[in-house]
Amino acid sequence: MAHKKSGGAARNGNDSNPKYLGVKRGDSSRVRAGTIILRQRGTRIHPGENVGIGRDHTLYSLVDGIVRFETKRKRKIVSVYEMTESI
Repeated sequence: MAHKKSGGAARNGNDSNPKYLGVKRGDSSRVRAGTIILRQRGTRIHPGENVGIGRDHTLYSLVDGIVRFETKRKRKIVSVYEMTESI
């Protein structure tokens, strides 16, 4: 029988919930207005044409169109270009 209550090893087993970060819609994907393109911590990738940025740095589409990942002035940006036909 134990002579002391368990006290020491109770620090194990703590884990945070997954945050599901990353690219949600890839290059050349068709998106509708409001579609989340990318979830990130900080602005690793910046918003370009027709892309909005949320309070938590989430990038989302402002218009229906096609996603394009580009590099301008040594910055990675994502833009959405409108299409003439509807999705």
